[in-house]
Amino acid sequence: MSTKSILNNDSLAFLEKYLNNPSPTGYESGGQKIWMEYLKPYVDTFITDTYGTAVGIINPDAKYKVVIEGHSDEISWYVNYITDNGLIYVIRNGGSDHMIAPSKRVNIHTKKGIVKGVFGWPAIHTRLRDKEEQAKIENIFIDLGCSSKEEVEKLGVHVGCVVTYPDDFMVLNDNKFVCRAIDNRIGGFMIAEVARLLHENKKKLPFGLYITNSVQEEVGLRGAEMITKTIRPNVAIVTDVCHDSTTPMIDKRIEGETQIGKGPVITYAPAVQNNLRELIIEAAEKNEIPFQRLASSRVTGTDTDAFAYSNGGVASALISLPLRYMHTTVEMVHRDDVENVIKLIYESLLKIENEETFSYFK
Repeated sequence: MSTKSILNNDSLAFLEKYLNNPSPTGYESGGQKIWMEYLKPYVDTFITDTYGTAVGIINPDAKYKVVIEGHSDEISWYVNYITDNGLIYVIRNGGSDHMIAPSKRVNIHTKKGIVKGVFGWPAIHTRLRDKEEQAKIENIFIDLGCSSKEEVEKLGVHVGCVVTYPDDFMVLNDNKFVCRAIDNRIGGFMIAEVARLLHENKKKLPFGLYITNSVQEEVGLRGAEMITKTIRPNVAIVTDVCHDSTTPMIDKRIEGETQIGKGPVITYAPAVQNNLRELIIEAAEKNEIPFQRLASSRVTGTDTDAFAYSNGGVASALISLPLRYMHTTVEMVHRDDVENVIKLIYESLLKIENEETFSYFK
């Protein structure tokens, strides 16, 4: 692999379009279509499943199957209750953060199209009279500028409509990518770039490669749980985000120490197959790709767990992208880390031998 940038103008245009497109949990298909359109020149075929997971396949007839995977869904809200005077209370769809909601603009997705709204919040002047009340799920509310429930419903808004934030992609200080939903559409972007590099560098893999963009990770790894039973892979390399623990108010004694700009993060956890993890570390060291280490106690909290414990056990590993401000609208990653995650997945694939069992008992 060359040391020059591996992201080109088409890559970055795809990244921006893909991140800006809303794909809330359960409603990922619009984003999946954008992703599949970009991936199409680099794969032999696609499969999709009932709930919207999309898989691009190289060498679909091969018996030995390797998955590289990210998840496509973003956190959001559901309309839960509409008051008589036209205000809306919400429940979470995934791990949406109530603390960041007050004064945010929102898009409510209806059959009539997008309806704009705002999370209202009482003025500071009215909150200082007694004990300050904090934002919580019971007191955040959306205002559509309507004065009655009937007016809200006339706009096409009803209980069950999904609500997303409109915050778009931007670049800070030349090399930081910022957007909502970098967790984890950036994963889908990175695995698509791996497929592009394999194609452009004319690399022929001896096995089937399943570039998998799963749905519904944010509500319990559900898309991965479904698709792994369909694919029945032998190996899975998953990519997701992890926390940059160097910003204020994070305890490194609890979260460990990982930082944007210092490379991909390789996880140690029960679900991570040790021999596969060591192959990835060897690929990093051989190709001088910087990396960091992270330990997870019982679960990784990512689709790695769903793949690892499926089909009688699938050799699985996790390569994470360090990220600041997870589950906010200003999630931030370093461009160098994005490129190095892509390189590390690419080089790891080139090291995997056909029919490798990763057995501890050879």
